[in-house]
Amino acid sequence: MELLNLGKVPWLESQSIYHALATLGRETLVLLSPSTPYVCIGFHQDLEQEVDVDFCRKNDIPIIRREVGGGAVYLDGNQFFFQLILDKENPEIPRNKESFYKKFLQPIIETYRAIGVPAEYKPINDLVAGTRKVSGTGVGEIGDCVVFVGNIIMDFNYEMMARVLKVPDEKFRDKVHKTIEANLSTIIRELGAEEAGKWDEERVNSLMVEEWGKLLGPMEPGEIDSELQAKMDELSVEMMGDEWLYQKGKLASGRDIKIRAGVNMVHKMHKAIGGLIRADFEVAEGILGDVSLSGDFFCFPDDAVTRLEAKLEGRPIEETRALVEGFYSDKEIDTPGIGIEDWLQVLDAGAV
Repeated sequence: MELLNLGKVPWLESQSIYHALATLGRETLVLLSPSTPYVCIGFHQDLEQEVDVDFCRKNDIPIIRREVGGGAVYLDGNQFFFQLILDKENPEIPRNKESFYKKFLQPIIETYRAIGVPAEYKPINDLVAGTRKVSGTGVGEIGDCVVFVGNIIMDFNYEMMARVLKVPDEKFRDKVHKTIEANLSTIIRELGAEEAGKWDEERVNSLMVEEWGKLLGPMEPGEIDSELQAKMDELSVEMMGDEWLYQKGKLASGRDIKIRAGVNMVHKMHKAIGGLIRADFEVAEGILGDVSLSGDFFCFPDDAVTRLEAKLEGRPIEETRALVEGFYSDKEIDTPGIGIEDWLQVLDAGAV
């Protein structure tokens, strides 16, 4: 297996290199981190729905679309990336996606454990320490190759991650910030700054090389040769073009931001006969939390919406219909032009 252990590289190179290697059909393990921050969106996403483009431009934060699925992410040099490129016909690749993640995340689990972070695999593609995610990963097919990308997180800018996302309002942004911080951890957070300071990028990458070698066999150090550089340059132009960056993804009726496996922040709107209704809420392991309902409708008595929020809080999302029906069983409740089905439009997290 060819190894490109590159350390810090220009931000655009951190994306173009694995796209180029896959296009060329070269099986390689790449270890690197970007020298400056940027935002990267998933292949199927709509840029203007997902990212606050104006904020990024005003703050000189570049944006790029990768040819791998998943969500929008803020990336910087405190995240050490691994990029594994394998031929689709490689017999080492499990056909089942969960089996793939479980197998190829093992070197990262062992690296984290050697550092002192008790990482565990959580289906389908997360690593967690306790209840907090400690690595973001994704798999995609580029050309005739399977590409597996992910990171080891030394530190993370929670505030900036929440800031670059497109959200309906600042109240929702604040909830996203708090939820990310509660559900995403780092080496510094887990070990403390002094202990984490012993693990610079070079030392962490050396551990990764050792652990990947146990799975993939001997690593042959390589370099960015003329063929690879030419392909990277070619793809960089394409990937920075408006046609690629602004291609339309699936239009959504709200926002559903995955924080980690099992935790999502949801914003939805629905125009009912009685007015516009909005719902902001968290779904954590199937449980509703931080439920906020609002809009320009009328309700009687005045605290009816507060009662519905309390009824939903802390309950399984699968019980939503029964809970809303129970809410309306109180004959005192009156929401003119808004009924059970309207509330279910904004409380169905799977429909965003």
